[in-house]
Amino acid sequence: MELTPAVLENDWVRLDPMEERHREILRPVANEEDLWALATIRGNGEHFDNWFDLQLAGQAKGNQISHAVYRKSTQEYVGHSAFLAISPPHARVEIGWTWYTRGARGTEVNPAAKLALLGRLFECGAERAELKTHGRNKRSQAAMKKMGAIYEGTQRQHTRTWRGDLRDTVWFSVLKDEWPAVRDGLMARLTG
Repeated sequence: MELTPAVLENDWVRLDPMEERHREILRPVANEEDLWALATIRGNGEHFDNWFDLQLAGQAKGNQISHAVYRKSTQEYVGHSAFLAISPPHARVEIGWTWYTRGARGTEVNPAAKLALLGRLFECGAERAELKTHGRNKRSQAAMKKMGAIYEGTQRQHTRTWRGDLRDTVWFSVLKDEWPAVRDGLMARLTG
């Protein structure tokens, strides 16, 4: 598996590999406090630069590729999603740190972004895509199920949130041989 940064694009979204030039573009986009309610770290307000620097540091180490998500219908940046825990020897990658502004949630943005992200992963030789979320994040879990990802289990008290409480982490995955059906389902949602 050889996964490198690239602009990912389809009819609905463009995912730009995140660079320093995106800092001031994403700062106001990330400023909705509810985006960070269940996160492990905060990225709004005074916490934004720390969050942004952490994303760039992951990219510099080569174990993460962050993307600024651009919505074509409104011609604006609406969020972020990343390839995390990139493991070439095991041909697996996590998709995470996904968040969108209120106006982009429940729209074409997430299925279109997942179509682009998963397509890139499997095109680059991945055998497994992993997704995880807070046990209380029912909206995210529903989106993963609707996409066709398979629920794999819940790790109890797995990670601390920025508030200090321990969260249960819910895991989903998409395997390479499941990708065609997931892809077709995402396309049907986007074009139906």
